[in-house]
Amino acid sequence: MQAEAITASDGKTGGGLVRAFGAVRRVWSRATRLVLDVALPTLCVACREPVAGEGLCAQCWSQLSFIAPPYCDKLGIPFVYDPGPGILSMQAIADPPAYARARAAVRYDEVAKTLVHALKFHDRTDLAPTMGRWMAHAGEPLLQGADLLVPVPLHWRRSFSRRYNQSGALARVIGRQAGLPVAVEALRRVRPTAHQIGLSRSERAANVQGAFKVPADRKAEVQGRRVVLIDDVLTSGATVDACARALLRAKARSVDVLVFARVVEMLKSPI
Repeated sequence: MQAEAITASDGKTGGGLVRAFGAVRRVWSRATRLVLDVALPTLCVACREPVAGEGLCAQCWSQLSFIAPPYCDKLGIPFVYDPGPGILSMQAIADPPAYARARAAVRYDEVAKTLVHALKFHDRTDLAPTMGRWMAHAGEPLLQGADLLVPVPLHWRRSFSRRYNQSGALARVIGRQAGLPVAVEALRRVRPTAHQIGLSRSERAANVQGAFKVPADRKAEVQGRRVVLIDDVLTSGATVDACARALLRAKARSVDVLVFARVVEMLKSPI
């Protein structure tokens, strides 16, 4: 993390404080949840109905829309019918991204949105193992040929207020599942960016332009490596595209993208 207000040179001191604070917060959160679990029934994270164990009730589970083939080989957008292997969507041909392939576990519907927000904003780090396992299954072809996982970073100010990086939590689960190393410091968000919600596609791209960089002392980690970039949600793809460009500038051999959920406005047909 870049902690320019704490140390003007390289931000390492600030990053260490952020990680230490986050670790203490996570321990406290888990302890509090243990006490509550003893006193109160576990509730479905989506609808808040009582449920055995953790996660989703049967009704919310049935509403999750998992993404499976057939889909665009590059963007992972599902097709209405199976056009055969290696077919690209019109979107992938008209506006190809910097990354090679993108895959997502589920469509970004209301249940998926609830899970993402619970993990991202409400300290529900207990959801990361389940979400990460679904991602590892969806991204198995990407992970089989990968050398390294890199989570999309937060700017240090946002990391301090949020206390942990949800993409890093998911990357660690996937790394354990796939037996791959996770390089949490290989990519840095060098300037804060506005929230992407409500921005147009072009505004999203401009918002994250130049926001990511591989630090000089981390370039050896990515050089020549096949990297899988990990994030929670893919909407326009502007953020992961900017991250992929930064990794490719640092001489990564290739960059794929794996997310928990992606926005699918409609099922695309190939040309």
